[in-house]
Amino acid sequence: MASDTTSSTDVVVIGGGPAGSTVSTMLAQRGVKVRLFEREKFPRFHIGESLIPETYWVFHRLNMLPKMKASPFVKKHSVQFVNAIGRQSAPFYFDENKPGECSQTWQVIRSEFDTMMLDNAREHGVEVHQPARVLEVIFEGDRAVGVKVQKDGGGTEEVRAKVVVDASGQSTMLQNRLKLRQWDPVLNKGAIWTYWRGAYRDTGRDEGATLVVQTPNKHGWWWYIPQHDDTISVGVVAPFDYLFKGRGPHEQTYQEEINACPAIQERLASGTRATGYYATKDYSYRSSQVAGDGWVLIGDAFGFLDPLYSSGVLLALKSGELAADAIADGLTAGDTSAAQLGRWGEMFGKGVDRMRRLVCEYYDGFSFGKFVKTHPHLKGKVTDLLIGDLFDDHVDVVWEPLESLYPPEKKAIPAWSAGAPPEAADKVNELFLPPDPLR
Repeated sequence: MASDTTSSTDVVVIGGGPAGSTVSTMLAQRGVKVRLFEREKFPRFHIGESLIPETYWVFHRLNMLPKMKASPFVKKHSVQFVNAIGRQSAPFYFDENKPGECSQTWQVIRSEFDTMMLDNAREHGVEVHQPARVLEVIFEGDRAVGVKVQKDGGGTEEVRAKVVVDASGQSTMLQNRLKLRQWDPVLNKGAIWTYWRGAYRDTGRDEGATLVVQTPNKHGWWWYIPQHDDTISVGVVAPFDYLFKGRGPHEQTYQEEINACPAIQERLASGTRATGYYATKDYSYRSSQVAGDGWVLIGDAFGFLDPLYSSGVLLALKSGELAADAIADGLTAGDTSAAQLGRWGEMFGKGVDRMRRLVCEYYDGFSFGKFVKTHPHLKGKVTDLLIGDLFDDHVDVVWEPLESLYPPEKKAIPAWSAGAPPEAADKVNELFLPPDPLR
């Protein structure tokens, strides 16, 4: 069926989350005409609240730093780990490795942060449409040439573009259509979380620290993230089957996990629950390619990595930045081929692989404390990984010493490769609980 109206622009961006806001802002800064279509009306709830310091450099390019500094978001200077028997590591202070303001980051409430990012895109000249639903990406042969959009009040519009950027998040519009998804053979997790008011929080420099608490049975871990509205985000992550098969309602499972973890019990003793419960699957996946002729994938539309080290927003911002540079250069040269638009893919993939390995090592029993005690000269490199300095091979010096601590029976971590999706992997909509009205 033909569209009611037709228009054109240089670049269409599908999705207004951090990845879509980043790519569109940077393209607009270079004089590119961008139309962004976001299906939801902001502010809207989203998980993924803890940033890591390497986001600083993307914020700088986006002109977002003054806004972040003026925001009420809690400042984050470090991350700490608590092991299965309750022993707490010394904080990994980011500025001990890289002094300067670039080593301080934030704990954000995503409804507020994402709105700030999208407003920033508007201020830079991006034409933002929301709520606006992209029905499909239009192809001519193998080349993407635009999108079909559902218009307000009915009818459709065909928007022609030289490049289409899929930043649709876990909707993964193009990844699904082109059958590009590769499931991770190891990281098949789930999460249940809620928000607490009045629970314990550190003071001073440690007030905004992310705490990662290993469960006593070592099946998973807790996140503990302080936020500026007097709440703390507290969630448990564990294998999907362990959390969701053969157990009761999410509230019951969550409480059972609290009862089994003294380190979390102690911190929540003075608190009261402030919202309902949320649950989602955290199956890790990525696309087999980042771009094709006339199209690019960024953020969760390209891939999702286990949230253990809070890398999600960084990977969204970084992929948006790299894609924007490739697109702008390609438009200038008249080259919107897969090779040009995806020139950043190999480097980005190596960075994701570094973070993935650190995640897998943790689930396989890696102890930060033991490693640093055995190799104190490498604490800085481990901290580099934790702050998100993933796209430079200088951090690879940690892997051989890390392997030296392996027990004889340890096997290599399976590579991320294509395969059948994990059981129940497509049931995210059945598992995810709608945002609580109190939030």
